[in-house]
Amino acid sequence: MEILEKHEYYINLFDFYESILTEKQRLYFKEYYFNDLSLSEIANNYNISRNAVYDHINKVHQLLDKYESSLKLFSKFTKRLEILSEYEKYDIEIIKELIEKLKGIE
Repeated sequence: MEILEKHEYYINLFDFYESILTEKQRLYFKEYYFNDLSLSEIANNYNISRNAVYDHINKVHQLLDKYESSLKLFSKFTKRLEILSEYEKYDIEIIKELIEKLKGIE
């Protein structure tokens, strides 16, 4: 997996599983992925070692992978989107209305 793909993958998993991570795990992950801070910058901001930040980020990766392998929320979401995009090709009004309702649930 390329770096950008890996980045996007973990951000997507984070969207699904954020609520079951600890506060510190969420904080360091957001600083690294969403605020684009380096490990050193995060370490300086929170007075911890760079290695500790690295360990936290890796732990989050492991947890996200574990949650996804068990629950498969992101995988199921992706498959639903693929199916919806297939049905969007049909020019039947009732199907389009149902698709919009389903998208509203997501």
